Amino acid sequence: MQAILQTGFAEQTINKSRFIAMAVQCSTEREVGAALRAFATQHQSAHHLAYAFRIKAERGVIQRFSDAGEPSGTAGMPVLKLIEGRDLINACVAVIRYYGGINLGTGGLARAYGGTAKMALDAAKIGDFVEMQTIAISIHYNQMDAVTKVLSKCNGTILNKAFNERVDLELCLPKDEVVGFLNRFK
Repeated sequence: MQAILQTGFAEQTINKSRFIAMAVQCSTEREVGAALRAFATQHQSAHHLAYAFRIKAERGVIQRFSDAGEPSGTAGMPVLKLIEGRDLINACVAVIRYYGGINLGTGGLARAYGGTAKMALDAAKIGDFVEMQTIAISIHYNQMDAVTKVLSKCNGTILNKAFNERVDLELCLPKDEVVGFLNRFK
């Protein structure tokens, strides 16, 4: 599986309609909603916001799309097919359309939405998907530097920290690193 490591954008004009696409990493449906709202806010006068996403959840892979009022299967479905074809996970691709007054037909719409989405994915940085896990751990103060160094090496992050009698941490790190990390800092 692949993941979007850096957001990609693209824009093209087809028969006076302007299409703008964004390919972004989202790991929850809430993040998808936030990304779509932010994109829509930037383009408030746009006529359509079609999108598709595919995310890994506890209950399996969730994928959805929206044609945003365009004829069924002409906007969101071509975008979803691109996401599936590239084996992307935790990915959302959205395409804004400013209608230019010329009807493109169902084939033209599918090519326009799919083509603009492809351009955004081509502009994005794509890499291997690494499943992350959140853990809680309590450590001694003198272990903090070692924890920070190990997290840095495995691309983990500190989400929360509380300084009490011990340091209570909420961490996010690659799932494959969790057992070794916990064994090291018990």
